[in-house]
Amino acid sequence: MKHNRNYKNQEHSPEHITLKEAFSLNCRAFFLLRERCPGLWLSTLLSSVVRSVTPYIGIWISARLLNELAGARDPETLRNLALAALLSTALLTLINSILSRYKNYCGAPFWNQVQKTYRDKMLDLDFQSMDDQETHELFSRIMQQQQWNGWGLTKMRGHLENPIHCLTGITGAAALTVSLFTLPVPSSAGALTLLNHPLTVSGTALLLTAVTVLAPLCHAKADGAIAAQSSLHMAGNRIFSYYGLVAVSERTRAMDIRMYNQQEIFRHRLRQGVKFGIPGGDLARAAAGRIGLLHALGSALSMLFTGIIYLFTCLKAWAGAFGVGSVTQYVGSITALSQNISTLLQTAGEMRSNAVFLRTTFAFLDIPNTMYQGSLTTEKRSDRKYRIEFKDVSFRYPGSDTYALRHVNLKFQIGRKLAIVGQNGSGKTTFIKLLCRLYDPTEGQILLNSIDIRKYRYEDYMSVFSVVFQDFQLLALPLGQNIAVSRDYNQLLVRECLEKAGFSERLSTMEKELDTSLYRDLDPDGVEISGGEAQKLAIARALYKKAPFIILDEPTAALDPVAEMEIYQQFDQITGDKTAVYISHRLSSCRFCDEIAVFDGGRLVQIGSHDELLDDRNGKYSQLWNAQAQYYRQ
Repeated sequence: MKHNRNYKNQEHSPEHITLKEAFSLNCRAFFLLRERCPGLWLSTLLSSVVRSVTPYIGIWISARLLNELAGARDPETLRNLALAALLSTALLTLINSILSRYKNYCGAPFWNQVQKTYRDKMLDLDFQSMDDQETHELFSRIMQQQQWNGWGLTKMRGHLENPIHCLTGITGAAALTVSLFTLPVPSSAGALTLLNHPLTVSGTALLLTAVTVLAPLCHAKADGAIAAQSSLHMAGNRIFSYYGLVAVSERTRAMDIRMYNQQEIFRHRLRQGVKFGIPGGDLARAAAGRIGLLHALGSALSMLFTGIIYLFTCLKAWAGAFGVGSVTQYVGSITALSQNISTLLQTAGEMRSNAVFLRTTFAFLDIPNTMYQGSLTTEKRSDRKYRIEFKDVSFRYPGSDTYALRHVNLKFQIGRKLAIVGQNGSGKTTFIKLLCRLYDPTEGQILLNSIDIRKYRYEDYMSVFSVVFQDFQLLALPLGQNIAVSRDYNQLLVRECLEKAGFSERLSTMEKELDTSLYRDLDPDGVEISGGEAQKLAIARALYKKAPFIILDEPTAALDPVAEMEIYQQFDQITGDKTAVYISHRLSSCRFCDEIAVFDGGRLVQIGSHDELLDDRNGKYSQLWNAQAQYYRQ
């Protein structure tokens, strides 16, 4: 999968991403989430604008009130200003409340929609991409960075809200601040008339601007340093999550933990994890050093800014440039102006830092589906006459130079039972993956009724097969829905399939029968089933599909000998007129099959009946049979 190999070598420091790429990634993330939560952007815009403007209206009216109280104290003017303050506060509070509720309503699905974005992608991937380890490494990395500090798509909600809030706040604050620099000090103020000098005004403005810009830059540098530590921190999270939570809490591990005193090695591994980001580790030392100093410097500059504002404003008020009430207006507005500029710049820096994590996110979301979906409709045949042929098929997994299968030629006999046998790594599972078109051949063709299977619509072709994989999965759903893989199903057919699979006796003990929930993950009244019972249910599920081909991958591996014999004795009834493909390590089961295909080293080395293959004493099948003979010889 070459499309996602580069992400591993990409540093998480924002210096390793250009401004252009950061802008592009953030824009793409915004548009993606706008599609997922369309109402969130409008509600955030309206709420942020009103919320940002509200304080300045209060500041302006308060300043007028104080000036009037310090001056003429006209009762009618004071009454009008007080009434305006009361009404504006009440109205804006109401509007803010309504818009906040609207924003929260539109934003409620945000987290779920972010997770749904990842789930939908994983479910829509070609099997070969989903089967690739690098895909899962990418996905794991995304989940870790999300859980660590919300990096990635989850950061985007704040990155939308903060700029809108800040830009609106900057506009309102600037409108109330301009007169601070334009109103002159009276000539009677003596030496304080120096405050009117252009150099004083411009110098103060430049100093305030410099402090306003430098403070968020310090914070942005600190955030970038934290982001650069993400690989170590996420590694620490993985160690803690596994040894501190997963390995301890999984019920299936409880016996091993106690029998082998594994808690000691858990504690040892957790102590080793300290260096990756737990207190006392690299991240903690960085926080106490460069990161802490940058944050402290940023805070100090913010306080310096406040001091300069108070000094300049109070001096002009003392000199008589404006009333004492205006001091609250200017101090409040210019402080808000600085805070909004700082927050805007800090958010911009955080967006650049987050862009590195968005790069990983889109590396996953951009994994292409390359498997051709086909256009032909699979013929619906009531006689189940589907002929499949492997024609000089070779295959190697993506990224591998070694062939898993080489020059396989095989025709399936309709309605007969074929066993696939061979040692581990001989190519049996790969053969089944190609047959089911989970992968396409690297060389050669697989034909269905003389037509290359790649020309058939993918879903149509998949409907031809029912498969019981060795690592099958059942769901925490009612029994009937598990078998039918549907909420609505044919109860008589489900019961028939359960009977064929040998589950009838267990079903009779279930009070709710087909409505009995499996497992207790979602239903406290659910039932736990054994591995053998689960395997019977998987067989019943394959039968319910009523596909012309049924593939059984070690279908009796978890069954006891008695249950295994029952399955073998009912094998003809179970498969009926279906063409059956049976993968097994137990060669004794092959006697029930019409034909046996023997794989070795990725090649089909023998094919024939059980007796025919045994007659070839130098053949692979005979070697395997004799190696296992002590376990099943009569």
